[in-house]
Amino acid sequence: MNATASALVTRRDAGPVSYVTLNRPEQGNSLSLETIEALHLTLNDLRAERGIAVIVLSGTGKRIFCAGHDLKEFEEDGGTAEFSKLVAEKCSAMMQTFRDQPQIVIAKVEGIASAAGCQLVAAADLAIAEAGARFATPGVNIGLWCLTPMVPLSRAVHPKHAMMMLATGRLFDAAYAVEIGLINQAVAPELLDETVDKLAAEIASKSTFTLAIGKEAFYRQQQMSIADAYDYAGNVIVRNMAHADAKEGIQAFVEKRPPVWNGR
Repeated sequence: MNATASALVTRRDAGPVSYVTLNRPEQGNSLSLETIEALHLTLNDLRAERGIAVIVLSGTGKRIFCAGHDLKEFEEDGGTAEFSKLVAEKCSAMMQTFRDQPQIVIAKVEGIASAAGCQLVAAADLAIAEAGARFATPGVNIGLWCLTPMVPLSRAVHPKHAMMMLATGRLFDAAYAVEIGLINQAVAPELLDETVDKLAAEIASKSTFTLAIGKEAFYRQQQMSIADAYDYAGNVIVRNMAHADAKEGIQAFVEKRPPVWNGR
Protein backbone atom coordinates (compact mmCIF):
# COMPACT_ATOMS: atom_id res chain seq x y z
CA MET A 1 0.00 0.00 0.00
CA ASN A 2 1.27 3.48 -0.75
CA ALA A 3 -0.13 6.91 -0.11
CA THR A 4 0.32 10.40 -1.50
CA ALA A 5 -1.26 13.56 -0.23
CA SER A 6 -1.65 17.23 -0.87
CA ALA A 7 -3.36 19.73 1.39
CA LEU A 8 -6.55 19.52 -0.65
CA VAL A 9 -6.76 16.05 -2.20
CA THR A 10 -5.31 12.86 -0.77
CA ARG A 11 -4.60 9.61 -2.55
CA ARG A 12 -4.08 6.16 -1.04
CA ASP A 13 -3.48 3.10 -3.21
CA ALA A 14 -4.38 -0.37 -1.97
CA GLY A 15 -3.41 -2.86 -4.65
CA PRO A 16 -5.45 -2.16 -7.79
CA VAL A 17 -7.74 0.35 -6.04
CA SER A 18 -6.91 4.03 -5.53
CA TYR A 19 -8.79 5.94 -2.83
CA VAL A 20 -8.96 9.65 -3.69
CA THR A 21 -10.37 11.99 -1.06
CA LEU A 22 -11.39 15.64 -1.11
CA ASN A 23 -9.75 17.12 1.97
CA ARG A 24 -11.38 20.42 2.91
CA PRO A 25 -13.74 19.34 5.71
CA GLU A 26 -13.91 22.80 7.27
CA GLN A 27 -15.19 24.14 3.94
CA GLY A 28 -17.51 21.23 3.22
CA ASN A 29 -14.93 19.71 0.84
CA SER A 30 -15.93 22.46 -1.56
CA LEU A 31 -14.24 22.82 -4.93
CA SER A 32 -12.00 25.84 -4.74
CA LEU A 33 -10.06 26.55 -7.92
CA GLU A 34 -6.97 25.06 -6.30
CA THR A 35 -8.92 21.95 -5.28
CA ILE A 36 -10.24 21.50 -8.82
CA GLU A 37 -6.69 21.68 -10.14
CA ALA A 38 -5.41 19.23 -7.49
CA LEU A 39 -8.15 16.71 -8.27
CA HIS A 40 -7.55 17.07 -12.01
CA LEU A 41 -3.81 16.49 -11.50
CA THR A 42 -4.52 13.41 -9.36
CA LEU A 43 -6.82 11.95 -12.01
CA ASN A 44 -4.29 12.64 -14.75
CA ASP A 45 -1.57 10.93 -12.72
CA LEU A 46 -3.82 7.89 -12.27
CA ARG A 47 -4.37 7.57 -16.03
CA ALA A 48 -0.80 6.38 -16.35
CA GLU A 49 -1.07 3.87 -13.50
CA ARG A 50 -1.44 0.60 -15.39
CA GLY A 51 -2.00 -1.41 -12.22
CA ILE A 52 -4.91 0.71 -10.93
CA ALA A 53 -8.30 -0.61 -12.02
CA VAL A 54 -10.69 1.34 -9.78
CA ILE A 55 -10.78 4.85 -8.30
CA VAL A 56 -12.93 5.48 -5.21
CA LEU A 57 -13.75 9.17 -4.70
CA SER A 58 -14.92 10.40 -1.29
CA GLY A 59 -14.86 13.44 0.97
CA THR A 60 -13.20 13.86 4.34
CA GLY A 61 -15.65 13.58 7.22
CA LYS A 62 -19.16 12.20 7.34
CA ARG A 63 -21.18 15.42 7.15
CA ILE A 64 -20.56 16.67 3.60
CA PHE A 65 -19.27 14.71 0.60
CA CYS A 66 -18.84 17.93 -1.37
CA ALA A 67 -20.74 21.20 -1.00
CA GLY A 68 -20.03 22.32 -4.57
CA HIS A 69 -17.98 25.31 -5.62
CA ASP A 70 -16.38 27.54 -3.00
CA LEU A 71 -18.65 30.55 -3.37
CA LYS A 72 -16.42 32.69 -1.14
CA GLU A 73 -13.85 32.71 -3.94
CA PHE A 74 -16.38 34.34 -6.27
CA GLU A 75 -17.23 36.94 -3.64
CA GLU A 76 -13.58 37.69 -2.90
CA ASP A 77 -12.85 38.02 -6.62
CA GLY A 78 -15.70 40.48 -6.99
CA GLY A 79 -17.71 38.18 -9.21
CA THR A 80 -15.79 39.03 -12.36
CA ALA A 81 -16.75 37.33 -15.60
CA GLU A 82 -13.12 36.33 -16.13
CA PHE A 83 -12.94 34.41 -12.85
CA SER A 84 -16.31 32.75 -13.39
CA LYS A 85 -15.25 31.61 -16.85
CA LEU A 86 -11.91 30.33 -15.55
CA VAL A 87 -13.56 28.23 -12.81
CA ALA A 88 -16.16 26.86 -15.24
CA GLU A 89 -13.50 25.90 -17.78
CA LYS A 90 -11.19 24.30 -15.20
CA CYS A 91 -14.01 22.41 -13.50
CA SER A 92 -15.56 21.20 -16.75
CA ALA A 93 -12.19 19.93 -17.97
CA MET A 94 -11.67 18.10 -14.68
CA MET A 95 -15.17 16.56 -14.71
CA GLN A 96 -14.68 15.28 -18.25
CA THR A 97 -11.63 13.30 -17.16
CA PHE A 98 -13.98 11.00 -15.25
CA ARG A 99 -15.17 9.50 -18.53
CA ASP A 100 -11.70 9.59 -20.02
CA GLN A 101 -10.16 7.63 -17.13
CA PRO A 102 -9.31 4.03 -18.06
CA GLN A 103 -10.31 3.11 -14.52
CA ILE A 104 -13.85 2.68 -13.20
CA VAL A 105 -14.67 5.61 -10.89
CA ILE A 106 -16.89 4.96 -7.87
CA ALA A 107 -18.28 7.89 -5.86
CA LYS A 108 -18.54 6.98 -2.17
CA VAL A 109 -21.01 9.42 -0.66
CA GLU A 110 -21.40 10.34 2.99
CA GLY A 111 -23.54 13.33 3.94
CA ILE A 112 -24.54 15.99 1.42
CA ALA A 113 -23.55 16.10 -2.25
CA SER A 114 -24.60 19.53 -3.43
CA ALA A 115 -24.25 21.46 -6.71
CA ALA A 116 -20.81 20.57 -8.14
CA GLY A 117 -20.68 17.86 -5.46
CA CYS A 118 -23.77 16.30 -7.00
CA GLN A 119 -22.05 16.80 -10.35
CA LEU A 120 -19.16 14.63 -9.14
CA VAL A 121 -21.64 11.88 -8.26
CA ALA A 122 -23.38 12.12 -11.63
CA ALA A 123 -20.06 12.14 -13.48
CA ALA A 124 -18.75 9.03 -11.72
CA ASP A 125 -19.27 5.64 -13.37
CA LEU A 126 -20.87 4.21 -10.23
CA ALA A 127 -22.03 5.67 -6.92
CA ILE A 128 -22.72 4.13 -3.52
CA ALA A 129 -24.08 6.24 -0.66
CA GLU A 130 -24.93 5.82 2.98
CA ALA A 131 -28.67 5.83 3.61
CA GLY A 132 -28.59 9.28 5.21
CA ALA A 133 -26.89 10.96 2.26
CA ARG A 134 -28.71 13.76 0.46
CA PHE A 135 -28.34 15.25 -3.01
CA ALA A 136 -29.16 18.67 -4.43
CA THR A 137 -28.56 21.10 -7.25
CA PRO A 138 -29.58 24.16 -5.20
CA GLY A 139 -28.18 26.99 -7.32
CA VAL A 140 -31.68 28.16 -8.22
CA ASN A 141 -32.21 29.08 -4.55
CA ILE A 142 -29.56 31.81 -4.80
CA GLY A 143 -30.32 32.92 -8.34
CA LEU A 144 -27.87 30.60 -10.07
CA TRP A 145 -29.04 27.71 -12.23
CA CYS A 146 -26.69 24.73 -11.70
CA LEU A 147 -25.56 24.84 -15.30
CA THR A 148 -22.47 22.65 -15.33
CA PRO A 149 -23.90 20.11 -12.82
CA MET A 150 -26.86 19.91 -15.21
CA VAL A 151 -24.65 18.37 -17.92
CA PRO A 152 -23.83 15.00 -16.27
CA LEU A 153 -27.01 15.00 -14.17
CA SER A 154 -29.27 15.21 -17.24
CA ARG A 155 -27.36 12.30 -18.77
CA ALA A 156 -27.36 10.15 -15.62
CA VAL A 157 -31.10 10.37 -14.90
CA HIS A 158 -34.33 10.92 -16.82
CA PRO A 159 -34.70 14.55 -17.94
CA LYS A 160 -37.82 15.07 -15.82
CA HIS A 161 -36.00 13.91 -12.69
CA ALA A 162 -33.06 16.17 -13.52
CA MET A 163 -35.41 19.11 -14.03
CA MET A 164 -37.09 18.40 -10.70
CA MET A 165 -33.76 18.69 -8.93
CA LEU A 166 -32.59 21.72 -10.92
CA ALA A 167 -35.83 23.73 -10.75
CA THR A 168 -36.65 23.12 -7.07
CA GLY A 169 -33.18 23.17 -5.55
CA ARG A 170 -34.43 20.72 -2.93
CA LEU A 171 -32.35 18.24 -0.97
CA PHE A 172 -33.37 14.74 -2.07
CA ASP A 173 -32.71 11.67 0.04
CA ALA A 174 -30.66 8.62 -0.92
CA ALA A 175 -33.75 6.52 -1.58
CA TYR A 176 -34.86 9.02 -4.24
CA ALA A 177 -31.35 9.09 -5.69
CA VAL A 178 -31.48 5.30 -6.11
CA GLU A 179 -34.97 5.48 -7.60
CA ILE A 180 -33.94 7.95 -10.32
CA GLY A 181 -30.61 6.25 -11.03
CA LEU A 182 -28.30 8.96 -9.70
CA ILE A 183 -26.68 6.39 -7.40
CA ASN A 184 -26.53 2.60 -7.61
CA GLN A 185 -27.15 1.73 -3.98
CA ALA A 186 -27.82 3.22 -0.54
CA VAL A 187 -26.63 1.26 2.48
CA ALA A 188 -26.54 1.64 6.24
CA PRO A 189 -23.69 3.98 7.27
CA GLU A 190 -21.81 1.21 9.04
CA LEU A 191 -21.85 -0.87 5.84
CA LEU A 192 -20.64 1.82 3.44
CA ASP A 193 -16.91 1.08 3.64
CA GLU A 194 -17.43 -2.67 3.32
CA THR A 195 -19.88 -2.32 0.43
CA VAL A 196 -17.63 0.03 -1.56
CA ASP A 197 -14.51 -2.02 -0.86
CA LYS A 198 -16.20 -5.23 -2.02
CA LEU A 199 -17.49 -3.60 -5.19
CA ALA A 200 -14.09 -2.08 -5.94
CA ALA A 201 -12.38 -5.45 -5.37
CA GLU A 202 -14.89 -7.26 -7.59
CA ILE A 203 -14.31 -4.84 -10.46
CA ALA A 204 -10.56 -4.72 -9.87
CA SER A 205 -10.37 -8.50 -10.32
CA LYS A 206 -11.12 -8.02 -14.03
CA SER A 207 -8.63 -7.25 -16.80
CA THR A 208 -7.64 -3.58 -16.71
CA PHE A 209 -7.48 -3.65 -20.52
CA THR A 210 -11.04 -4.96 -20.76
CA LEU A 211 -12.32 -2.40 -18.25
CA ALA A 212 -10.65 0.44 -20.15
CA ILE A 213 -11.80 -0.57 -23.63
CA GLY A 214 -15.28 -1.39 -22.34
CA LYS A 215 -15.71 1.89 -20.48
CA GLU A 216 -14.59 3.91 -23.49
CA ALA A 217 -16.96 2.00 -25.77
CA PHE A 218 -19.87 2.35 -23.34
CA TYR A 219 -19.79 6.14 -23.34
CA ARG A 220 -18.93 6.57 -27.03
CA GLN A 221 -21.79 4.38 -28.28
CA GLN A 222 -24.30 6.29 -26.14
CA GLN A 223 -23.89 9.31 -28.40
CA MET A 224 -24.52 7.31 -31.61
CA SER A 225 -27.54 6.07 -33.49
CA ILE A 226 -28.37 2.39 -32.94
CA ALA A 227 -26.95 1.42 -36.33
CA ASP A 228 -23.75 3.39 -35.78
CA ALA A 229 -23.41 2.00 -32.25
CA TYR A 230 -23.62 -1.58 -33.52
CA ASP A 231 -21.08 -0.83 -36.24
CA TYR A 232 -18.74 0.78 -33.72
CA ALA A 233 -19.18 -2.08 -31.22
CA GLY A 234 -18.35 -4.58 -33.93
CA ASN A 235 -15.05 -2.83 -34.61
CA VAL A 236 -14.21 -2.70 -30.91
CA ILE A 237 -14.89 -6.45 -30.62
CA VAL A 238 -12.07 -7.07 -33.09
CA ARG A 239 -9.65 -5.06 -30.92
CA ASN A 240 -10.89 -6.72 -27.75
CA MET A 241 -10.64 -10.26 -29.13
CA ALA A 242 -7.10 -9.64 -30.40
CA HIS A 243 -5.81 -8.73 -26.95
CA ALA A 244 -3.90 -11.24 -24.83
CA ASP A 245 -6.42 -10.94 -21.98
CA ALA A 246 -9.32 -12.09 -24.16
CA LYS A 247 -7.31 -15.10 -25.27
CA GLU A 248 -6.28 -15.83 -21.68
CA GLY A 249 -9.85 -15.42 -20.41
CA ILE A 250 -11.25 -17.86 -22.95
CA GLN A 251 -8.49 -20.38 -22.28
CA ALA A 252 -8.95 -20.08 -18.51
CA PHE A 253 -12.70 -20.60 -18.89
CA VAL A 254 -12.15 -23.76 -20.96
CA GLU A 255 -9.54 -25.03 -18.49
CA LYS A 256 -11.75 -24.13 -15.50
CA ARG A 257 -9.12 -22.02 -13.76
CA PRO A 258 -8.81 -18.37 -12.72
CA PRO A 259 -7.40 -16.15 -15.47
CA VAL A 260 -4.06 -14.41 -15.13
CA TRP A 261 -4.43 -11.00 -16.73
CA ASN A 262 -1.78 -9.15 -18.69
CA GLY A 263 -3.68 -5.84 -18.40
CA ARG A 264 -3.39 -2.63 -20.33
